Order: sequence, then structure tokens, then C-alpha cells
Amino acid sequence: MAQFYPPVGFHFKVEFIGLGNHGDTRFTEVGGLAVEMGSEEVAEGGENRFVQKYPTRAKYPELVLKRGLLKDSGVWKWIKESIVDYAIKPSNVDIHLLNESHEPLMTWHVIGAWPTKWAVADLNASSNVYAVESMQLAYQYFTVDKG
Repeated sequence: MAQFYPPVGFHFKVEFIGLGNHGDTRFTEVGGLAVEMGSEEVAEGGENRFVQKYPTRAKYPELVLKRGLLKDSGVWKWIKESIVDYAIKPSNVDIHLLNESHEPLMTWHVIGAWPTKWAVADLNASSNVYAVESMQLAYQYFTVDKG
């Protein structure tokens, strides 16, 4: 009988579609891959013990990506153009969870992403860590391909 082992969460690759991904795929952390069903509460007359809840639409939190600070990056240029120059051009982002052969086990296709925040972690002379940049992206939705 075959045993199932869940995949590791540290072997992944991020690709920005159409932005040139030479050094831009080396992220150390991806957060915000979630979907939640929104709901609307309606107080019903004559029944005070509870409130009726009805589904509305899916909600997606912002995607947060972290990596070592890069001096030259197509993604950084895209973020600067969007936030500083206000020339917002949404991009699709693929996040691949990889197996031991570096092949995708699952792929999240993030649709219509655009940057909302860019930050550098605190610089501290008493710590021995590399400079980390983080970027936050709003997006419309994502789809998932398994296998």
C-alpha cells in the first residue's frame, strides 16, 4: 500500500508573466494564498435569537512576497512604475509548488495582480541577516492546477 506524504512548503517558484523573470523568481516567502466566502447578515423580524446569514462573493486577501533585496529587477521596475509613477499595469503571477524533480505539483494562477505596497525590512547593525524586501499585491482571483 502506497503511503502519502504531504509536499514540502519550501520548494516553490514565483513567475511574473511578461516581466522578465531572470532573478525575480527567488522569493523566500509567499503569503496570502487564500479565498474566503463573504456573507451578509439579515436581521429577520419577529425572531431575535439569531440573524440569517447569506453568502455573497469570494474574497481574496492581498498576496505578500518576500525575498532578498535585489538592486536590478524587472519586478522592482514594475512596482516603481505602478506606485511612484502611477502607471498601473496589472500582471498575472504563477506560483508553483515543486516536487523533488523541480516539476510543478500545484500551480496557483494569480490573475490581475498589481502592487499596493513595497517595503524593506529594518536595517540593524547588530543582527546578522540579509536585507529583505517585501511586496504586497492586490489581485482579482486565482485558479489552482493540481498535478
